[in-house]
Amino acid sequence: MAHGYAARKDEHLKRLRRAEGQVRGIARMVEEDAYCIDVLTQVAAVTKALQATALNLLEEHISHCVAEAAAKGGPDADEKVAEATAAVGRLLKL
Repeated sequence: MAHGYAARKDEHLKRLRRAEGQVRGIARMVEEDAYCIDVLTQVAAVTKALQATALNLLEEHISHCVAEAAAKGGPDADEKVAEATAAVGRLLKL
C-alpha cells in the first residue's frame, strides 16, 4: 500500500533537504558567533518550512489514508481519525 504522500515524495524530500541545509547554515552561524537576532530569524524560517511540510503531509494523510479508511468504515476508520487527530495535536504543541 502506498502512503498518501507517495505522489509528491520527491517534492517533500526536496523541501526536507532544503530545511536540512538551513539547519546546517544556522549551526555555522552559531559557530561563527553571528548576531543572535540573525540566528533567530533563520531558526524561524526553518521552523516555518518544516511546519509547512508537516501540514502538507497531514493533508495528504487525511485525503488518502483517512478518507480511504472512512469509506471502508469499521474500526480502521476510527483508528485513522484518532491518528490524524493525534498528529494535529502534536503539530499544535510548539
